[in-house]
Amino acid sequence: MISLGCPKNQVDGEIILSKLKNAGFEIVSSIEDSDVMIINTCGFIESAKQEAIETILEVAEYKNAGLIKAIVVTGCLAERYQDEIIKEMPEVDAVVGIGANSDIVKVCQKALLGLTTAVFPDKCYLPLDDERLVSTPSHWAYLKISDGCDNRCSYCAIPSIRGRFRSRKIEDIVSEAKTLASYGVKELILIAQDTTKYGQDIYGEYKLDALLQELVEIDGIEWIRLYYCYPERITDSLIEVIANNDKICKYIDIPLQHADGEVLKNMNRAGDSGSYKKLIEKMRKDIPDLALRTTFMVGFPGETDEQFENLCNFVNDIQFDKMGSFTFSPEEDTPAYDMENQIDEDTKLRRQEVLMDTQYTITEKINKSRINKKYRVIIDGFDGDKYTGRAYFDSPEIDSGIIISSDKELKIGEFYEVIITDFDGYDLKGKCVN
Repeated sequence: MISLGCPKNQVDGEIILSKLKNAGFEIVSSIEDSDVMIINTCGFIESAKQEAIETILEVAEYKNAGLIKAIVVTGCLAERYQDEIIKEMPEVDAVVGIGANSDIVKVCQKALLGLTTAVFPDKCYLPLDDERLVSTPSHWAYLKISDGCDNRCSYCAIPSIRGRFRSRKIEDIVSEAKTLASYGVKELILIAQDTTKYGQDIYGEYKLDALLQELVEIDGIEWIRLYYCYPERITDSLIEVIANNDKICKYIDIPLQHADGEVLKNMNRAGDSGSYKKLIEKMRKDIPDLALRTTFMVGFPGETDEQFENLCNFVNDIQFDKMGSFTFSPEEDTPAYDMENQIDEDTKLRRQEVLMDTQYTITEKINKSRINKKYRVIIDGFDGDKYTGRAYFDSPEIDSGIIISSDKELKIGEFYEVIITDFDGYDLKGKCVN
């Protein structure tokens, strides 16, 4: 399997792999050794679609050369462009929507018989509570607490691709977390399209705080990390739970997308720079040493130079620990696709560069402030004569990390005390002191 896109899609892929393994398929790590190649696609924005299409075409070359027998395409691109893939890519043997993931064994068996499959059941049939073949390193794992989205941001196709917001039951999530802990997982990363909305659909109220209180009681779990927390749903109760539990990393990913009130309104998102500042001030007051990560979109239709400047000023004022940005991508069947005053690509890219340069200056300042401070660090790997690891303010795969020297051998997946000695760009440098 090649799994593209976000961690939520990766978890779907892990469930698929587990079903295949339990049915007697052997999971291999190279295309050449496989009979069936599954491409678990992303279809969120244009760049993701292009990556998925290029991957399918590359794998098709292996099939044309006789190295593999069948190609199965699933995930968000398959769900979004159902007929087009089969029509335009005849090498593909099966295109299945996310609701067909439970039937992946039959799909692969039919593909090996040379039968073409195109099936797209209701998205609600996507399995959320199922066994996984975890593909992340053994000491950390994603934990999906819900799927789908009801937010209807004007630029986003996710609700039409993934369907309505659907929470898992607390007891099912806790059971899976205990299983992951029994495998040796020490760090859980909670994911969903909107983690802060967790529970509203099945319990009638937000339940992320209650879920966290259950998860911190699990033996073996030492870090719990939160992604995709929408600002308007970060409650006082949630802040209190994060502040009062040492196992919950003082790290929150809060995707703001913009800071100008008019742009946010056009995005069909709540809030503005004033409400965001007020929330962040409270969070930082109540959660000492809080690390904030966010993402911003530049070049949304109608974004003026002044509105972009407002965004840059907001970033300078807040001083985010981590920040990513992406340019607006016009997606079919979204309101923003047909909006007037579309921004040209050169302007989008220029604004993205300016915003990231602004953040780089902030990152240098923050990294410099960490020198001579000591942090609890989890070791992720070993490269040459140095180890790589992360403190609470770094998440795997999306953030930078710490390059660590040590006079003794360190164990992957274990925690150590590290003092920061220097930094190189986004990466910190440190020395193990215990």
